Amino acid sequence: MPEHRIATRDEWDAARAELLKHEKELTRKSDELARQRRELPWVPIEKEYTFQTADGPKSLAELFDGRSQLVVYHFMFGPEFEFGCPVCSSIADSFDGVAEHLKARDVTMIAISRAPIEKLLAFRERMGWNFNWASSYDTDFNWDFGHSSTREQVSDWVDQVPPLVSNFASAAGTDVAGYFTEGPGLSAFARADEQVYLTYLTTARGLEVVMTYYGILDRVALGRGEQDPFWIRHHDRYDNTPGGRT
Repeated sequence: MPEHRIATRDEWDAARAELLKHEKELTRKSDELARQRRELPWVPIEKEYTFQTADGPKSLAELFDGRSQLVVYHFMFGPEFEFGCPVCSSIADSFDGVAEHLKARDVTMIAISRAPIEKLLAFRERMGWNFNWASSYDTDFNWDFGHSSTREQVSDWVDQVPPLVSNFASAAGTDVAGYFTEGPGLSAFARADEQVYLTYLTTARGLEVVMTYYGILDRVALGRGEQDPFWIRHHDRYDNTPGGRT
């Protein structure tokens, strides 16, 4: 544990009260951003997609499972991968816990990846997950929504990424170029009068909303430990010592 400023409880209370002002300001700004997201125009999805699921082929509309809203997590798991991306996997660890709550608000949540359904289901079993996962392997879905690239498309910049990214690629059973042919994202869709609409999407740091552990780490003394941004593992690849990993 590094050295840190020590204070009396009265001094701490004063500092905490000052911080609370900024936290409340951020909350109000977040509420306003949420309102602006809801006011985004909707884009009709005209193209037909057929996804493979554990229950057989389904259209995008059928992935709603009878609800009016659908949230898709674009999970990095390409056809070349042997396993899911460890970062996407750490995000997916929370899906089973929130799925029923979302259903209560007329929202279905699902993951979509380009790997064949057999790979997805085998990895889901390894991880102990139950959430719905669809394969877009035989569709243009990932390409149309900007979550897949060819090796040629990433070759110009893949050598510029930090060497430690190879840890993530290795954990997924691919090389760095193969790893970057897939990209994560979160998309929201609505369904009305048999028409499906895109209502919202985000990627990069916009995905922190589903990285639930970061919200907790931001509130502990040592924070995220950004000096080691590649600490994330598949949850069955950590060891049992404090701060340990394999």
